[in-house]
Amino acid sequence: MKRRVLFSLFGLLFFGATATQAQDYPRKDVNLDLLVQELFSQQEDSDVPYEDIYENLLQFYQNPINLNRTNREELSSLFILSETQITALFGHINRTGGLLSIYELQSIEGFDLVTIYKLLPFVSVYDAGLQSDRRSLWERMRAEENNYLLVRYERGLQTKKGFLPPKTDPETGKTNSHYLGSPDKLLLRYRISHTRDFSFGFTAEKDAGEQFIFDQKTRRYGFDFYSAHFQLYDKGRWKAISVGDYQLQFGQGLVAASGFGVGKGGETINTVRRSDLGVRPYTSVLETTFYRGAAATYSLSKTLNITGFYSNKRVDASINLANDTLDQLNEQLSISDLESSTLQITGFHRTPTEIARKHNVREQIAGGNLVYNSISKNFRAGITSMHFNYSTPLLRSDAPYNKFEFSGKQNLLLSGYYSYNWRNVNFFGEAARSQSGGMATVQGLMASLSTQVDIAMVYRDYAKDFHTASGSAFGENTRNINERGFYTGIKVRPLARWEITGYYDRFRFPWLKYGINAPSGGDEYLVRLIYKPSKTAMIYGQFRTENKEREEETISRNIPGLTTSTRRNYLITADFSPVERLNLRSRVQFSSYEQEGVKTEGYAIAQDISYDLGKLRLSARYAIFDTDDSDNRQYMLEKDVLYAFSVPSFGGLGTRIYGVIQYSFSRQFDLWLKVGHTHYRYQDVVGSGLDEIQGARRTDVRAQVRYRF
Repeated sequence: MKRRVLFSLFGLLFFGATATQAQDYPRKDVNLDLLVQELFSQQEDSDVPYEDIYENLLQFYQNPINLNRTNREELSSLFILSETQITALFGHINRTGGLLSIYELQSIEGFDLVTIYKLLPFVSVYDAGLQSDRRSLWERMRAEENNYLLVRYERGLQTKKGFLPPKTDPETGKTNSHYLGSPDKLLLRYRISHTRDFSFGFTAEKDAGEQFIFDQKTRRYGFDFYSAHFQLYDKGRWKAISVGDYQLQFGQGLVAASGFGVGKGGETINTVRRSDLGVRPYTSVLETTFYRGAAATYSLSKTLNITGFYSNKRVDASINLANDTLDQLNEQLSISDLESSTLQITGFHRTPTEIARKHNVREQIAGGNLVYNSISKNFRAGITSMHFNYSTPLLRSDAPYNKFEFSGKQNLLLSGYYSYNWRNVNFFGEAARSQSGGMATVQGLMASLSTQVDIAMVYRDYAKDFHTASGSAFGENTRNINERGFYTGIKVRPLARWEITGYYDRFRFPWLKYGINAPSGGDEYLVRLIYKPSKTAMIYGQFRTENKEREEETISRNIPGLTTSTRRNYLITADFSPVERLNLRSRVQFSSYEQEGVKTEGYAIAQDISYDLGKLRLSARYAIFDTDDSDNRQYMLEKDVLYAFSVPSFGGLGTRIYGVIQYSFSRQFDLWLKVGHTHYRYQDVVGSGLDEIQGARRTDVRAQVRYRF
């Protein structure tokens, strides 16, 4: 039945796509949703920092990169240009003394019109010497147009179990677990920034279920989470000065990586290499992936930069005491006093248990980075040192798979990295060592074999006793530990409007993992075919297969063994604009999961429509989904309010409808409203635990206002 529905609707994907008319001039606007859709696989990448990457691209859109003053790492973070194209751009600038016009890009070898159109919204060309702003910082900030205050409100209309009145057991006297706060989610954000000049902002957030309360004993002061930053760029020899909350991105991310690693997806070349961005402002609401303190980058010479940083903040931790007579946490506990002490990364403080974990441990981080960048910009090398200190020893539970995990109060990380361009090849890599003696390395290359063919190769080897708390290098696991693998990616452009991308990745986990009591491994491959009949139309099909060894579910012998599970995903998408203000997007995706001879399936079909009326912009979707089990949950990117990014998952049988309205009352004032409704068939309950809803419907409302000063 599922396949008949899929094939009957397959033809609807391409209706009207060929009617899209190409324009003869570069398009100023950018479809960020479509660009992000090209980058991410959107299947199970829940650990990818979507909002950070989305906002990074949006900041470049609002304050375009000056091509005459940029560097390789900044251009790489756009995920648009290949290393060969970046090299050709810098070679052209060195020969001519700088670009005079954005249209000059057409004369650079390797820059086709499709790439130029995609790049245009994020870049500009001007001579900073002639047009430099000589006003004071205060005057520049007062005149900056990228200056806004944003308020967002969210709420689910159905009552979840955690928000029901608590009940007390008459026999034990214990009250059942429940959320202490209201179901309202609030976000307040202010930011003013200008690319490569300054950035200032603060953020306050309260999640649904958290209390808006002032309680010093539990370290709660109104909103549950606060963040603020102030950063300056290029002030004489000071390349960056940051105070407050910030991010660090050095090398390939083994030691320091914050928010800009995409990983494996439909873009198989440009996303495998991390960009060495250094110090960046932190503007997200994730409560763990940032540093709080100060950082600065100083230019020792034209080719040598040094960065120093210090962070001091409290982090959430679950503390289990070996001596249950202790009523309060002593920050000088020894290992013998603990059964386990584990950092928590959810950021939720809704129940008494979650509140008890709030900011239990003080984390201090200090370190530095020294980087050399050649005059030609073809070679870059650096070393990084980072020291962690925790006020309470960290200790994992006494399980076999945790045997080599980090324990104790201190960890020291050292790494060295490089990036070298030779003709049409970029070599890059990093090697690191943690205090435990565990080693990690990632080595790779990206090459243009011709104007039509690009390849990428990445080898990584992360020891089972390598410990990095803030690293996020390329890999299969969410953490860089206990993994060895080799990735090969390819991109082929056989014809002007056609593109074929693919990758094959084979990986191995030498030690045990959670739920897998033996060394295991697997492989994964993806193929995507893209057709772009015009600047405003794209059609692509994608096939992805992942094979992984897992624990046997049916034990037929005394000693459990491993079995291979196979997950397959199929995706077809058509995105086109039949008229100037109208955009249509159709999507069909199908998955299957097989283990020990048992096969389950799932699919989802979605139709999106967006219409731009000038001050009023409307977007809507109707989707249906049907899955046999949780192994076939369907992930679909949704259009959302500004600065929000949604990739929800759907399981069971049902429909999903949502609508987004954006209205600009004036240049200063904008309003967004999103209403989403999911109806599950043949279900009496939605969700689980404290998020359980009685009934078969879930409705969410999100409203946002932005005022630009």
